[in-house]
Amino acid sequence: MNMKITFLGTGTSTGVPEIGCTCDVCKSSDVKDKRLRASVLINMDGKNILIDCGPDFRQQMLQQHFDKLHGVLLTHEHYDHVGGIDDLRPFCKFGDIDIYTEPYVADALKNRIPYCFEDNKYPGIPNISITEIGMDKFSIENISITPIRLMHHLLPITGFRINNFAYLTDLKTIPESEFIKLQNLDALVINALRIKEHISHQTLEQALVNIQKIAPKKAYLTHISHHLGLHEAVQSKLPANVFLAYDSLIIESE
Repeated sequence: MNMKITFLGTGTSTGVPEIGCTCDVCKSSDVKDKRLRASVLINMDGKNILIDCGPDFRQQMLQQHFDKLHGVLLTHEHYDHVGGIDDLRPFCKFGDIDIYTEPYVADALKNRIPYCFEDNKYPGIPNISITEIGMDKFSIENISITPIRLMHHLLPITGFRINNFAYLTDLKTIPESEFIKLQNLDALVINALRIKEHISHQTLEQALVNIQKIAPKKAYLTHISHHLGLHEAVQSKLPANVFLAYDSLIIESE
């Protein structure tokens, strides 16, 4: 089964341009230098799966065909990955929406937006439910999903593999035990925040080291800050099978 992956956003938590910044990237007229918060929409066999639902979700989905979301996967609790949960409400016209995430993320959502999980909900709020996951495989509409343990500095977070596609964002390190889950990939999406060292995100160099170790056919960099540089300048220096993802980019994987 072929998958179509749409990059809804490829930016870090502040987005690009960053408010108040006048650097060359933030002032760039190249649309590939305009980055909303990181998220992807996967279409597979007529089913739609969203990975992360950040504060730009409404703006991102206005550019997409309005259709049922069969599941939402959350990588972790940080606002740039969950800030758009309330904007799922229009998609509830197709039925309740299931969110799949680790227990600590589920607890954070229930604390931040408790009105979405009350027994007696008032009209108009999103009808969402949470399925708590661990590191075992699970399925959405007969689509098998393999969680990948990642470390966001000291915070354990989740990456996801679907068939020969894997989405890894916000990681600083990958536990050695998880590399076996990342073999034989057609497409890998992985974060590369900037050139300079960061406490909780990979640098470009660190991302390239992990790409070489995982050895996918193609790799796409995401969760990018303005400090990485202009899109075209960075792309020109990357290996032949590594690409700087950009908003609205569509790729396909088996």
